[in-house]
Amino acid sequence: MLQGPKPTQDKARTLRAEMTPPEVKLWQVLRERPAGLKFRRQHPAGPYVLDFFCPLRLLAIEIDGEAHNRGDRPEQDARRDAWLTENGVTVCRIPASAVLADLDAVVTHIVAVASSLPPLHQPAAGPPPLAGEDE
Repeated sequence: MLQGPKPTQDKARTLRAEMTPPEVKLWQVLRERPAGLKFRRQHPAGPYVLDFFCPLRLLAIEIDGEAHNRGDRPEQDARRDAWLTENGVTVCRIPASAVLADLDAVVTHIVAVASSLPPLHQPAAGPPPLAGEDE
């Protein structure tokens, strides 16, 4: 579904080795699975690489540095967000400065957003009825 092509996978591998300081700081918390939520870092999704991704809730976390406000970057981000939304992914953009200023508040916000989304798979309601039983 959201798997990226080989060049995107290679780029994700490179980006994992070159994470920015705000991404590293946030990853140190997200890798501990806050509220039981699993996150992946630098996750390929179609033609894009997501900073962080919660597969259970289809939530992308994007850490935006100052460069996201310059040039054609806002338009690129809008196209990317539209593509992700079309593919069922909710995008949560967080300024890098917020991660550096108040990591606890950022993590609390991420957990709240993730918790507000339905899980990708609903738990089973129990075993199916046996033959001859009423449903």
